[in-house]
Amino acid sequence: METNYLLPNKYKKLGWVLFGLGLLGGVYIYATGLTDEFLKVKVLSVYDNQLFGDPSFFKIVENGIFDELVSVFIIVGGFLVGFTKEKIEDEFIYKLRKDSLVWALIVNYSILLVAILFVYDLTFLHILFFNMFTTLVFFVVRFTVLKTKYLNNEE
Repeated sequence: METNYLLPNKYKKLGWVLFGLGLLGGVYIYATGLTDEFLKVKVLSVYDNQLFGDPSFFKIVENGIFDELVSVFIIVGGFLVGFTKEKIEDEFIYKLRKDSLVWALIVNYSILLVAILFVYDLTFLHILFFNMFTTLVFFVVRFTVLKTKYLNNEE
């Protein structure tokens, strides 16, 4: 099966490392309530709107970048895990990938719909934050589980 959008298999290990580190970092941030004081460096801000200041564009600000690194690791790692070719990429693996992606979208937006209807205030903002990652996490988990079951049954 010709799939032009998949990366070579050699990136899968890097993807698992980044994805795992990102998830561990995310759990650490959530569990400890880590503030922006960690890994504080000067970065370019495209738009800066401080609470009591004037908004500005393209400004150098000092910011803790640990949460941004964790987010980048989850997203890049998840994409590398989910969208790299398998060693044997056949029609069934293609179908598992497609079905897993559709399932992840349905589950993710079902959860978001329930949250829109029944969760409010700051808790809803937390759910929106997690929602940035859950489609990718659901997809990777579902695809990996189905693929592992398929490969174990084939042996």
